[in-house]
Amino acid sequence: GKSNLLEALATIFFQLEILRVRRSFLPEVLQNADQDFSPVAFELDYLIRVPSEYIRPDGPVWARVGVLKSPGESVRFQWENQSDFDTDAYEAFKGGHADILLPQYVLGYSSGENEILSLPFFKLRFVQFDEYWNALTRQLSYPGHPETRLAYLDNGFSQAILLCNLLFQDEATLQPFREDVGIETLQEFRIIIRRSIPLTLEQLAAFASEDQNQRQSLADIVNSNPAMRAEVDDAGGARYRLNLMQLLEGDEKSSLVVSALKRCATMHYVDEDTDTLILDYWVNEDTKQAFRENFDGSPLALFQAFQVLLTLNLHAVSDALKVDVYRSTSHYASETVPTLASDQRIMRFKFVRFSKQGVAQSMMLKELSDGEHQLLHSLGLCLLFRNTNTLLLLDEPETHFNPAWRASFISRLRRCLQGQSETSREMLITTHSPFLISDSKPEKVLVFDKSPDTGAVNIAHPEYNTLGASINKITMTTFGKRETIGGHAQALLDGLRTRFEKGEDASALIDELDRELGDSVEKVLLVKAMLDRSQSSKGEGAD
Repeated sequence: GKSNLLEALATIFFQLEILRVRRSFLPEVLQNADQDFSPVAFELDYLIRVPSEYIRPDGPVWARVGVLKSPGESVRFQWENQSDFDTDAYEAFKGGHADILLPQYVLGYSSGENEILSLPFFKLRFVQFDEYWNALTRQLSYPGHPETRLAYLDNGFSQAILLCNLLFQDEATLQPFREDVGIETLQEFRIIIRRSIPLTLEQLAAFASEDQNQRQSLADIVNSNPAMRAEVDDAGGARYRLNLMQLLEGDEKSSLVVSALKRCATMHYVDEDTDTLILDYWVNEDTKQAFRENFDGSPLALFQAFQVLLTLNLHAVSDALKVDVYRSTSHYASETVPTLASDQRIMRFKFVRFSKQGVAQSMMLKELSDGEHQLLHSLGLCLLFRNTNTLLLLDEPETHFNPAWRASFISRLRRCLQGQSETSREMLITTHSPFLISDSKPEKVLVFDKSPDTGAVNIAHPEYNTLGASINKITMTTFGKRETIGGHAQALLDGLRTRFEKGEDASALIDELDRELGDSVEKVLLVKAMLDRSQSSKGEGAD
């Protein structure tokens, strides 16, 4: 089906990321290059915009990339027009320049409970967590942003997406937020960061030196890692804590994530009892300028900082459960991951307040409707990545929209994706909405039709011009629904037709039609049929 197409693309790019791209940390369970990754064979062709440094004078800006894999063989890349550029596919990968051949980002989003699309993204979220944990364990450097091109931006990122846009984007860019949802001014918000967590003795042992000849006591392990500390509990025993922020929080001049967030805050303090950092933001132009100065003037840089912090909420997942997720082919993997109580999360937002058109009092983000959340989420992620080479995979993103929002959704997406000329975005959307089809050219629409007898799926472009086609035309032609009214209303019409055919008076039935049912094409046709047959009967009686 439609979602399976997005799933196939997500799993292919996950496989490429694991087998061919990542040159830094990779969990041990994923390090076996001979692993039977799914899919075991594929062929993928696409165009990608090439960075300017690899383009020859007067040469093309697009490369035609082919990605091929046969069962039991390694992935192969090729450029069909690689002679037009100053490097080839092999040299690009050998030199660590995967962005030449792959999308800079692959983003997934689903508005429903369907997890078909999310699993490969979910696995890379765990890779991102394990990468930070490994750096913390071994006291390695950490870049402060996700080292992966795949990101599944589910509802857990909605607040981060909205805040980054409201803090950075100019008035013209934010117009879609104003026009549909009515959001005006971000007023305040709070970030709560739980700085440290308790460690079990088993977890503590993972911080021991990898040198087999070096025997370390618990005290040696704690003293060898600045992220750890030992405390004495009420009974006089030892307990151990790990400062999760140790690689993200430096001094006042540091560019590390938490330090930068502190510099932007109106006020911040540490609750010593719980070792929790509270950052409060009263938003005005000075606040926005502080964020621009501390995050390279980029809403995406701030979002990636939030990504790192939010991913640390996976700290409660056991090693055994993580291995199960990495090996999983289940569509229910996320259900096995515990949902933490708010005070157990490493990072969370609170008191996100803004003014809204037509509402006297300030509102909190959680007061918005499902449709408003969904619209802000989908448009917001497009704004964040508008200046990147990105593939967006959106699985039915408009399910909670009202008809007016569905009718304008494609137009809104186009506006939000208007990025820099040297970058490009490609978006694949699955939908059952005729409004989205009416705003798309037929060559941009693929109709999936599954045979009820054989189960075979046929995929084809519509045989008519979908751009500007009426909703009725699309509903009848593409979705195979001949009626333009609901099933119950159609049953009432059919009942009235049957009564007329059995000889009831047309005039009385038409009066009943007008009382019971609203205007529709089906109603008009039935009334016309009744009147025509009545006139015909009268004419025959006169003869």
